Amino acid sequence: MAETVTNWAGNITFAATELHRPPTLDALCSLVAGSTRVRVLGSGHSFNEIAAPDADGVLLSLDALPVDIDVDTTARTVRVGGGVRYAELARRVHAHGLALPNMASLPHISVAGSVATGTHGSGVRNGSLAAAVREVEIVTAPGTPGVMGRDDKRFGGVVTSLGALGVVTALTLDLEPAFEVEQHVFTELPLDGLDFETVAGAAYSVSLFTDWRAPGFRQVWLKRRTDQPLADFPWAEPATEALHPVPGMPAVNCTEQFGVPGPWHERLPHFRAEFTPSSGNELQSEYLLPRGHAVDALHAIDGIRETVAGVLQTCEVRTVAADEQWLSPAYGRDSVALHFTWVADTEAVLPVVRELESVLEPFAPRPHWGKVFAMPAEVVRGRYPRIDDFRALVRQVDPSGTFTNAFLTDVLGLTR
Repeated sequence: MAETVTNWAGNITFAATELHRPPTLDALCSLVAGSTRVRVLGSGHSFNEIAAPDADGVLLSLDALPVDIDVDTTARTVRVGGGVRYAELARRVHAHGLALPNMASLPHISVAGSVATGTHGSGVRNGSLAAAVREVEIVTAPGTPGVMGRDDKRFGGVVTSLGALGVVTALTLDLEPAFEVEQHVFTELPLDGLDFETVAGAAYSVSLFTDWRAPGFRQVWLKRRTDQPLADFPWAEPATEALHPVPGMPAVNCTEQFGVPGPWHERLPHFRAEFTPSSGNELQSEYLLPRGHAVDALHAIDGIRETVAGVLQTCEVRTVAADEQWLSPAYGRDSVALHFTWVADTEAVLPVVRELESVLEPFAPRPHWGKVFAMPAEVVRGRYPRIDDFRALVRQVDPSGTFTNAFLTDVLGLTR
């Protein structure tokens, strides 16, 4: 029966009238073999048409496949099915005394979808979530399962691949011994005189929040590993009440604050795993640029803050260490990530996005693949030194363009 299929935010309605949920790997391979166009919808937390199939294409979900989470305590790795979300993965890994190096702010997103789009957490020494991947199990056209690992010279194009190579059915990730984290929140950090490098390095993971209604940052969230020193933070005052990143929102669904130690997976995200958002009354944009430009970029945004603030819920500033994934927004450069949670009004938001991109242009920003951006395709492509290598890889692995859609054709210049 036909259904209306949308992304999580509801701003994208997919042309497909059915979301296929194959229950087995064999069923998935058969579906791919019988289709000319295929796209995979992960947890739906993209805000553009990156997951949208063409009108004659198939949209599929992996959430009916078996929940495979196989922890190897000796090798310190975990093999995880493509439909698994981080919250469930983290609990299982922690039960074995192990940990993922980092997590995104929201633990409800799918593992495969997150690494495919370059999603990240924060920390000057922490790479994107894709940095933990050591092996990819993938079904390519025409329905052929295969495995690619770090010893494959193409691996730099395989993990953050935007779904252009095939259906990722499982990933193997590196783990480390479990650790505890305590979260300290501070308020009213000035932008003037900001020593960004020192602030960003004050804890294992650091996030700055502002609504741009005034200069500076309303909140600073420091996530300190308890096996690492507690740094002084004299630039802002400790919060006196639990806070939500969006001003005025109740903090009941946020992870524990006030320096109460807890397991890594209950502190590194901003939101509790037991709180599952069913829909998002928001749009999102994000740009990664060289970390050395952080202060100049923040001052550039401050110059248009009244425009930005008019359609903004909150802005988060994080850091991401350089990685080697060809299409990672952090490829080859330690980065600062500027994230914007907008109101759910595309018509009002897009002009502001264009103005924001204009003032950030001197710093060579790379947009997050799964979020709202207006940057011309040729500019986006020019920010990735290995884009030609990636296009060659797509031609090699998927010569018929089974996994390419209009978004990838336009933005990456892929052919179908």
